[in-house]
Amino acid sequence: MICKTKKIVSGLVDILFPRRCMVCGLSIGKIEPPPFCPECVSLINFIRAPLCISCGMPFADTYGTNHLCGDCISSRPPFAVARALGMYEKTLLDAIHLFKYNGKIAMGEILGEMMAQYDYDSLDIRDYSLLMPVPLHTLRLKKRGFNQALILARHIAHKFSLPLDFTTLKRSVDTKPQVNLGRSERVKNIKGAFEVAHEEKIRGKKILLVDDVYTTGSTVRECARVLIEKGAKEVSVFTLARA
Repeated sequence: MICKTKKIVSGLVDILFPRRCMVCGLSIGKIEPPPFCPECVSLINFIRAPLCISCGMPFADTYGTNHLCGDCISSRPPFAVARALGMYEKTLLDAIHLFKYNGKIAMGEILGEMMAQYDYDSLDIRDYSLLMPVPLHTLRLKKRGFNQALILARHIAHKFSLPLDFTTLKRSVDTKPQVNLGRSERVKNIKGAFEVAHEEKIRGKKILLVDDVYTTGSTVRECARVLIEKGAKEVSVFTLARA
């Protein structure tokens, strides 16, 4: 009787409040779990080998092998490796915009789960002793109301039972938004923007930095540089998307 009642209630809920794709709004019925419709999932360009062994940039030749890209040969990053779930386009781009700029926190929760569950080339999350989201300046944090990198990082930390530190690395300079700046301008804009509050908390640690989008890498390069300078043993980067 109870089982039948549950089924009736569940059916009524589906009729009155149909499950919809969180990106395009299409009704997706009883698909479990229900965040994205099949069409939106098919438009996620997941990053796979071959790619740069350092920054994780995917190569156009899908039959080649992993190797260093030109940028990493000319200027080797201070981080060990950087990896991302997928390309910053189509479904992922729309999802990130809804999360980051429209305040759809539930979208961020789903995206964090996706990051935690995917299998990454040359990145074993269990190898790291500390997760650390790229911080926002306090003024930008007050304006947005949340740090998108922290929401993503929480799910990864929970999945792998890793400590999460979101207070040691601080953004001490309220820089201009990076989004409309070129590569050289981004590097100049972000230089000196971060500081470490408690060096003893990172000394000798293998740190995994988490952020939403890797564009030119200037922000995570600067974070990694500061963390290594202050005593971290190794820093790697884990982002939701790659532009």
